[in-house]
Amino acid sequence: MKIVPRVTIRTPVHPTESVAKVKVAILNLFPEVTLAEEGDMLVGEGDNLEHLRELVRNQKIRDTARGILLRSRSANVLRFTLAKQSAYIGRVNLGGVTGPLGDLEVTVEDADLDALIDHVAESTVGQRITPRDRSAGT
Repeated sequence: MKIVPRVTIRTPVHPTESVAKVKVAILNLFPEVTLAEEGDMLVGEGDNLEHLRELVRNQKIRDTARGILLRSRSANVLRFTLAKQSAYIGRVNLGGVTGPLGDLEVTVEDADLDALIDHVAESTVGQRITPRDRSAGT
């Protein structure tokens, strides 16, 4: 039985923003999440990173994404940000400069983050995470 990751996306919805457009931004990157409004925050929850993986591959940013994800892990949790405005047009922009509307704050919990990172953003130079490398970034 494969354990699936738990994915949570949180982002503020400012008074100048359309809730519908912020929902589109999240769903463009994570089409299978369930969305809920919590005050001035929009929260998405799901268990699938396949679409994000496809976008990372199509944009040819696997090694960049991989480096950010490796630096973003701690124990069994990844925490990283995605630019909300880029997400609205279906583009992945990891850990960039925070825009005026804020970012999508992504938290991924998984028992084997190394395998998850290898799957979502495999190295284009063929380097997998080895047991010796597992202490990096924690």
